[in-house]
Amino acid sequence: MSRFLEMVDHPSHVKKLNLEQLSELAAELRQELITKLARNGGHLGPNLGVVELTVALHRCFSTPEDKLVWDVSHQCYVHKLLTGRKDRFHTIRTTGGLNGFALRTESEHDAYGAGHAGTALSAALGMCAARDLRESSEHVVCIFGDAALTNGISFEALNNISCTTKRFIGILNDNEWSIAKNVGAVATYLGKLTANPRYNRLARDFATWLRRLPRGELVAMLGHKAEEAIKGVIGSLSLEQVVPPPGADGRGGHGSALLFEEFGLRYLGPIDGHDLPLLISTLEFAKTCTDPVVIHVLTQKGRGFEAALKQPEKFHGLGPYDVQTGQTPSPAPGSAPLWQEAFGRSMVKICSQNTKVIGITAAMPTGTSLKLLEQALPKQYFDVGIAEEHAVIFAAGMATMGFHPVCAIYSTFLQRAYDCIHHDVCLQDLPVIFCMDRSSLSANDGPTHHGLFDISFLRCMPNLIGMAPANEDELQDMMFTATLQRHPVAIRYPRGTAEGVTVKDQPVPIEVGRGVVARNFTGIGKQRVALFGLGPMLSLAQSAAEVLIAQGIDVAVINPRFFKPLDLGLHQFYAESSDVLATLEDHVAMGGYGSAVLEVLSEAGLSTPVVRLAWPDQFIEHASSVDYLRKKHGLTVEKLVADIRSRLAEVAEVSAGDTKINRLLIASK
Repeated sequence: MSRFLEMVDHPSHVKKLNLEQLSELAAELRQELITKLARNGGHLGPNLGVVELTVALHRCFSTPEDKLVWDVSHQCYVHKLLTGRKDRFHTIRTTGGLNGFALRTESEHDAYGAGHAGTALSAALGMCAARDLRESSEHVVCIFGDAALTNGISFEALNNISCTTKRFIGILNDNEWSIAKNVGAVATYLGKLTANPRYNRLARDFATWLRRLPRGELVAMLGHKAEEAIKGVIGSLSLEQVVPPPGADGRGGHGSALLFEEFGLRYLGPIDGHDLPLLISTLEFAKTCTDPVVIHVLTQKGRGFEAALKQPEKFHGLGPYDVQTGQTPSPAPGSAPLWQEAFGRSMVKICSQNTKVIGITAAMPTGTSLKLLEQALPKQYFDVGIAEEHAVIFAAGMATMGFHPVCAIYSTFLQRAYDCIHHDVCLQDLPVIFCMDRSSLSANDGPTHHGLFDISFLRCMPNLIGMAPANEDELQDMMFTATLQRHPVAIRYPRGTAEGVTVKDQPVPIEVGRGVVARNFTGIGKQRVALFGLGPMLSLAQSAAEVLIAQGIDVAVINPRFFKPLDLGLHQFYAESSDVLATLEDHVAMGGYGSAVLEVLSEAGLSTPVVRLAWPDQFIEHASSVDYLRKKHGLTVEKLVADIRSRLAEVAEVSAGDTKINRLLIASK
């Protein structure tokens, strides 16, 4: 570890370094990020872009008393390194290691936890309101990305800041990217701000404030080269030739209308997010402001690592890579595709044959593989930015005009649009198709990204059809089937490698609400067990069947395919024919597929014992692998077999008891 980073065990230690030392610390932090993340991966690009900004924040503010609120918080790795976690940094996103996002239970310096975009402005404003009510003096600083401004929640917060508090510091970290390149009018607007510094409304006050500071304060703030640094700061903010004359825009001399000023916020920027003296002096000035202020900071995603600069979308978040070349391991020849790739290829095939099918992504073209559709059929592709609510209602509007829009959204992010699914799609019974990627675990990312709740929150929606494919060929058939429906359809599939089956040249429709029997009873064995494996859990059911059959138990394996509507006849038949019925799902037990089966059996008056293999009623932690988490929480063949054997033993004991009672009754007569 480098010498200055080695000295920093607490953010207060950053304040002891002069400007030259802080610059060296920034270089060391970049090297630490590049070398440590190479082993396990992580959000490299965003963190390389905020090194100087994070150093400046901890130079000017004092956490945990002052509060730093990070939007999404995947860019808080540098913050973790500076707040007493550098010795554990190599464990980030691994089993038992540091979380890849801000986590309140991990450190007192993490004021707010997040993993979704657009939450920071509201959370920070809530902290400001609480501070004002209790009349304390701490600063609250909200660091939000330009992509957060494509999210409606951010604008709801902006609308309330000026009428809620007089002390609010917002930092707009503008690197022109979210995960993919930012889209929409807000991105265009910020581009205009970047190109035209006349938008800077606070510069004159800022320059005056700097000139008035005693030299001792300047030295403390900027280091021993304060005089040279201050000249550069003031020069970069000069308004002499950039402020338009009064009335030039017809608005009484206010210059071009500013988005932030229209919300009642004072705006400062844009400034270079890699200029430490400028960042430090700007933040110190913001601390003195008696009105809410937004500082527009320009940063470079992937700064300091050539591979990340060339491929910012890839290096936003990735797995292990080579430090020297930036290359990531290639899949083994002949290996199965990722589920998302299978979806993307099927979208291209279906859309090429049906111009009414449209792909919609919320800023995740690569993560969902809709990038393939954009490249092949750009007119049938839309990226709406990080705006899941808008994506769903936008799709609803298209559906009223005879189209079949496909919203490809991660399960965890679709939760943000729940009311829109209810009010705008299901209530109007519109044929919007939800393809929910990551409907399972996102192991390295943890609970903010696990998609374990979609069955629960969707199966209660009238008019909706819910499916889960067991393999990538079935996924294609389900996608095709969805385009033939006049109702909303949701298709859930996991992250990671698919099953490796051959996908047909042309998809075929499947009957809605009809499951299929993968293996029927053979009549061999005294006890019968029916295993219903939903989606990719069918393969686990088949593995468990082999173990049970070897133990002399007759086993049927069923692929239910639908979590709504359920195949009532199939479930009731096997409940009546089995000693124990088991349901397997990659979802929480509470309200999931197994719960739906219990409802069906109860309504049919059937009392067949049901074993449910599902995730427990808790938020699942992050870990290095899905296999580790499944083993820890009991989603394994061994646990399933043990639970089934236990229930079979109970059934046998009850049966033996009933037989004994019947014999006694006969004897008494």
